[in-house]
Amino acid sequence: MKRSLLIIILFLSAFAKAQDYYFAAYAPFQQNIPTPEQFLGYGIGDQHTRHDQIVSYLEKLAEVSDRATIAEYGRTHEGRKLVMLTVTTPENHTNLERIKTQHLAFTDTSQKATNYDQVPVFIQLGYNVHGNEPSSSEAALLTAYTLVASQHADIVNYRKNAIIFIDPTINPDGRDRHTQWANSFKGSPLVSDNIDAEHTEMWPRGRTNHYWFDLNRDWLLGINPESRGKLNWYHEWYPNVVTDFHEMGTNSTHFFEPMLPIGSLDPIMPKENYEDLNNLFAPYFADALDQIGSFYFTKEAFDGTYPGYGSSYPDLQGALALLFEQASSRGHLQDTDFGTISFPFTIRNQYTSSFATVKAAVENKATLRKYQQDFFVSAFAKAKTDQAAAYEFGDPNDRNRTKAFIDKLLLHRIKTYKKGDGRYVVPMAQPQKRMVQSFFETYSTYRDSVYYDASAWSVANFYNMRYKGLNSVPNLRDEITSTETIATVTPVSKTKYAYLINYDDYNATALLYHLQQKGIIVSTAFKPFTAKTQRGTIDFNYGALLVPVSRQSMDATKVHTIVSEAQQRYQVPIYATNTGFSVNGIDLGSRNYVKVDTPKAAMLIGDGTSSYEAGEVWHLLDTRVHMPITKILMNNFRFADLSKYNTLVMVSGNYSRLSDGDVQKLKTWVSQGNTLITIGRATSWAINRKVATGKLTEKKKDTSKVTERKNYVDARANRGKQRLGGAIFEVDLDLTHPLGFGYRYRDLPVYKNNNVWLAPSKSEYNTVAKYTKNPHIDGFISEENLEDNLKPSASLVVSPQGNGRVVLFADNPNFRGSWYGTNKLFLNALFFGSLIN
Repeated sequence: MKRSLLIIILFLSAFAKAQDYYFAAYAPFQQNIPTPEQFLGYGIGDQHTRHDQIVSYLEKLAEVSDRATIAEYGRTHEGRKLVMLTVTTPENHTNLERIKTQHLAFTDTSQKATNYDQVPVFIQLGYNVHGNEPSSSEAALLTAYTLVASQHADIVNYRKNAIIFIDPTINPDGRDRHTQWANSFKGSPLVSDNIDAEHTEMWPRGRTNHYWFDLNRDWLLGINPESRGKLNWYHEWYPNVVTDFHEMGTNSTHFFEPMLPIGSLDPIMPKENYEDLNNLFAPYFADALDQIGSFYFTKEAFDGTYPGYGSSYPDLQGALALLFEQASSRGHLQDTDFGTISFPFTIRNQYTSSFATVKAAVENKATLRKYQQDFFVSAFAKAKTDQAAAYEFGDPNDRNRTKAFIDKLLLHRIKTYKKGDGRYVVPMAQPQKRMVQSFFETYSTYRDSVYYDASAWSVANFYNMRYKGLNSVPNLRDEITSTETIATVTPVSKTKYAYLINYDDYNATALLYHLQQKGIIVSTAFKPFTAKTQRGTIDFNYGALLVPVSRQSMDATKVHTIVSEAQQRYQVPIYATNTGFSVNGIDLGSRNYVKVDTPKAAMLIGDGTSSYEAGEVWHLLDTRVHMPITKILMNNFRFADLSKYNTLVMVSGNYSRLSDGDVQKLKTWVSQGNTLITIGRATSWAINRKVATGKLTEKKKDTSKVTERKNYVDARANRGKQRLGGAIFEVDLDLTHPLGFGYRYRDLPVYKNNNVWLAPSKSEYNTVAKYTKNPHIDGFISEENLEDNLKPSASLVVSPQGNGRVVLFADNPNFRGSWYGTNKLFLNALFFGSLIN
């Protein structure tokens, strides 16, 4: 008995010693509440904690303490829980709905609340949006325990004067991918050598989610369930302060805001936010880190120009969003220029900054509340001076793309109204006025030329949504609160002759694949026509789909059943006709209808390739077309039987791993009648390796120009301006080309975030999309790149190779899962590539 007692005492004292490194300053703690170490069975920092263990611990805190509750706000692609732990006093929990109502009064301009210091401040601590930046989720465990269990006067005060929401892992799928890697390669003793496998994850690494999306770019775009769940939660609570904890290079220190000045000439974010509030909070972080001897820096990096970060989106919602970047141990212990950096050290800095945030927020809650109130009031005041009073938009020919765009507006609580005839109106004078700006406004003048990420994000252009500013607001009556009825269609009636489908609709490709999978033979029209249908006379565009009933291997009843099921699933207009004689244009028996072969697609992935672009292709086909694509690892290419596929996708990347034999294998496969689709840097590679016969734009060199001497300190900025971080340009699209099927207008916005300059084809028919004479729509591009590189270039070219072809995309048509406007170009390459002669 004495021996057992001694073991227990030694066990608890060991835990206490481990705990002291993190939170000795917040003792004493409630003894009935387990520490993370006691619950997990190992010290925080001794190994990486799986997400399910993190959730279980927070659930335990909610179970044993009336200071905590836990709620699920969503699930990841892989089914992991997304949870929010709420910590405050038991009394505040009991009255949380009343407190919430009082809090939201400051976001409601119809109310004149003045009790700024009498309502608990709402703080949302968000951790681990990048899965392989793991220290913050470990810090979240320590933070949660301290806030729930500590009896220290400061913590008691925080609980009383704040509602604290802890989101421990924003990206559970990516975290667990990295956690498994780091724990699997952990040595005993620890190996600090940078080249050790523990510190060098394999492709695609843990930064991203299941489909390899960077969730820290997804707040504005709202593509993934992790982001959509978080946005729905956010707009229910509107916290006053939001944190965004990250990691950076091992040889760095610790970063907190203020950031690098915003690159926009006239930022949408209020100046009071990025100057006054940041400078108000910064001394708290400096003091806390000084006390534990940690080094740090501010202002030198990480701009908040793009509104889709976790550290910028809340700034457009009346909150103060705060970015933290901690030097990473990328494992448990790693060498640096200043010795080793340990996992516990990185965790302690994140933990320290968490409590500095809580302290600053509680001590300045009246300032934060007044700021949030003024923020929403100013939205209406500033709307009076805007050039446009409202924006009108819509595409009656593509209701599913319009629906997807409206869904995004509603996700951000942007008030939208129906005008009629497939058109909609968004007024500027509304609480989400700054989000309206983010969706519709474009810019051409900037005060900086180097961006951490994109310099253009006008979402309307992402969706190829034709819109215009209005000088006055029309009569607004029918507010859209749901997208359920926007794309509904009239059920198609039965015919024994043919079904016709305009290819304009975004979901038409998915419907086409569905029909093909059910054994339906489908043709596409190479010329437009007008036909009599059971619903009247209808005009059909290039690419219209034809289902000839009598040419199917099943009877008319079965065909109608399959066509009806497809229509119900994808809500695409389908028309039945009883005659092949057209009112205008080609008849239904014309040779200008060509059978569409079912794509059998594969994509090269793995080391050297862009996991972002590969994930975008995978996500598009999985979630919208419901079509499988085989993902071939680069190392397996030489063993792959390419005869199983008629289409191969190569995204941006370094394909030097492919041997000369691999390249010849690829050339032979293309020449046999197949389609190779290249995107971005894969296009450059294909041209340089003679897989495609295209050329890159060559800038004429001025040999007489003398090199100008410049200061070394300016090198990064001067060279950085030639990098195209992300901007939007206009191309002229050949609507008659199979790759242009389904488009109604020749002018099309495209997104460019690379320096791939593709020369137009020497063939007069193979340049599918070329930049227009005045191509700039939105975002920063240097004058040199615009005039010498972009304007002479093409965005999309076809290179015939034997009986096959290479479809060369200079730009990424699937960027971040959000370019609905150019997805169809890529899908056309998959489905209609074999039809290009």
